[in-house]
Amino acid sequence: MEFEKWQALGNDYVILEAVELPWALTPARVRRLCDPHLGVGADGVLLLSDAQQPGFVARLRIFNPDGSEAELSGNGAREAIVYLRRNGWTDAPTFSIQTAAGEIRPTVLDERTCRVDMGRARLGIDGEVEGWRFQQVFVGNPQCTIEVPEPDALDLERYGPEIERNPAFPNRTNVSFWRPLEDGIRARIFERGVGETLSSGTGACGAAVAAHLAGAPNELIIELDGGELEVAIGDDLEVSLTGWAEPVYSGELSAEALRTLEALE
Repeated sequence: MEFEKWQALGNDYVILEAVELPWALTPARVRRLCDPHLGVGADGVLLLSDAQQPGFVARLRIFNPDGSEAELSGNGAREAIVYLRRNGWTDAPTFSIQTAAGEIRPTVLDERTCRVDMGRARLGIDGEVEGWRFQQVFVGNPQCTIEVPEPDALDLERYGPEIERNPAFPNRTNVSFWRPLEDGIRARIFERGVGETLSSGTGACGAAVAAHLAGAPNELIIELDGGELEVAIGDDLEVSLTGWAEPVYSGELSAEALRTLEALE
């Protein structure tokens, strides 16, 4: 079974094509594939298959390393988009992909960079959790955005899990701690089902929307641990995300690995 491993700002995924799979991609198999010692090692798995409706190039499903399925991932989506172009699924510069969060529409800018129309952000609760004032923003995934004086001083592994699983967020949540900069924001992200991450596209978008609502401009550079992303916000909170993605390596699972995965339920 062939696969490719990709990364975007240090956020890495294993990319699989559904036609290659000899079994269903269960949570246990996702966990094994993402295990850095027993599997390929990744922040998640991207599963590409033929679209279920006309007008779409592909259907994209996104799995977290704990086996749960995410609605959307900005970094994962860009990795899938550039993969689709490089592997001949389409030669169009602009096309549509099905996701659990609905349609996303990328525009390929060069061989590794694309702009993705992420859809319209929705606002949720504006309140307090675990002593932090937050704004909830939905950009495909649920985001808990928290403005803080200095994100780099925080221990995300201490605060992130408490907020992610707080009863205020029945489906769990990503958490972004951010502060304004001159031309954007500095953000650190704790992702639902992942933990602290070098980069999160949807987390960057959620933090950018919260910053814009607090007075920041509508075009922002988001400084993350893994690098920078560009986010633009329309008057109706339509969000676009621009950044790069690139392959790390391609490979083939061994017969032994396939037998182990097949034995899992």
